[in-house]
Amino acid sequence: MTGNKAVAYKGPGKVEVIDIDYPEFELKDGPGVNPANVGRSVRHGAILKTVATNICGSDQHMVRGRTTAPADLVLGHEITGEVVEVGPDVEFIKVGDICSVPFNIACGRCRNCKERKTGICMNVNPDRPGSAYGYVDMGGWVGGQANFVLVPYADWNLLKFPDKDQALEKIMDLAMLSDIFPTGFHGAVSAGVGVGNTVYIAGAGPVGLAAATSAQLLGAAVVIVGDMNEERLAQARSFGCETVDLSKGGPAEQIEQLLSVPEVDCAVDAVGFEAKGHGAGAKEAPATVLNSLMEITAAGGALGIPGLYVTGDPGGIDEAAKKGSLSLSLGTGWAKSLSFTTGQCPVMKYNRQLMSAILHDKVNIAKNVNAKAIPLEDAPKGYAEFDAGAATKYVLNPNGYLS
Repeated sequence: MTGNKAVAYKGPGKVEVIDIDYPEFELKDGPGVNPANVGRSVRHGAILKTVATNICGSDQHMVRGRTTAPADLVLGHEITGEVVEVGPDVEFIKVGDICSVPFNIACGRCRNCKERKTGICMNVNPDRPGSAYGYVDMGGWVGGQANFVLVPYADWNLLKFPDKDQALEKIMDLAMLSDIFPTGFHGAVSAGVGVGNTVYIAGAGPVGLAAATSAQLLGAAVVIVGDMNEERLAQARSFGCETVDLSKGGPAEQIEQLLSVPEVDCAVDAVGFEAKGHGAGAKEAPATVLNSLMEITAAGGALGIPGLYVTGDPGGIDEAAKKGSLSLSLGTGWAKSLSFTTGQCPVMKYNRQLMSAILHDKVNIAKNVNAKAIPLEDAPKGYAEFDAGAATKYVLNPNGYLS
């Protein structure tokens, strides 16, 4: 039997590389697997040899102990791989295909999937609509920070790259299609970004930088990124963004210095539920980003909210925050007729078009997010450096495909 190593969550602040079973075309019992999914047949699935699998800020929430994730949960929902086996019900995907794996698992059969709402598929997670690999409360599908991973509904979920050699030449860019590039793009589209708009993006982590890249691709006149981490702000400036340093206070005054008005047309929250307040030494204040975006977005505008919010946060600052209840100034949003879009990005709505933009040299997403390949065994170090604020998108290289 072929060996399989994987990155597992071991407890708050700790991940380890462990040995796990090689995938089978059946969902087995294990950490985080919903009991109703145990024994589920996956004849429609494919087994991939992982080409690239990225560390995500959403993974960090679990690793910090800020979710109800169980110990030994295998991590990883940003997956690119080469097909090595297909189930008996797979018709179109073939062994040898190199594919991007959308982080949301979707059946392709339910009402939501048919309406392109693949982030809230109704058939893959017994607890609630929506599922993902290697993530708490998402049904228990095993994560892809491993040598090999099982992908269900392969004909539907997998995005095959049209030319294998071309794909391997651009693999670091294409590796961003599983999550952060479509997620950032979804944030920008949901915020209504178009030609000539001014855009503010809260957060200069990889998703924020992907949203900034997407806003540029959509024709924004000015893209402003806010963060407290100077290294990450410098990364945003490296591809033409303006920046505001939130350690010096809220964004409105700094935006006014850039635009002559203290507001923007569109805004994106790429931070999520572990947000801090503004100013030097600011403490955690999870509603800060959403409330500030409502303040600085022009009346009639929209907020794209790809930043993660949860219903269970053991480390929340108060009892309300532990249940995902935040003190939002909804009256501000109502008075300004603002629109809000939250939730998982429906990756399949965007990934084929973004793949084409990469393959035809219209965007350099890996450069913009400062993607860096590291060996699988260095995953604990990558998690620690990312958590410490490194302006880097860490891409794990389990099988030696990446230079």
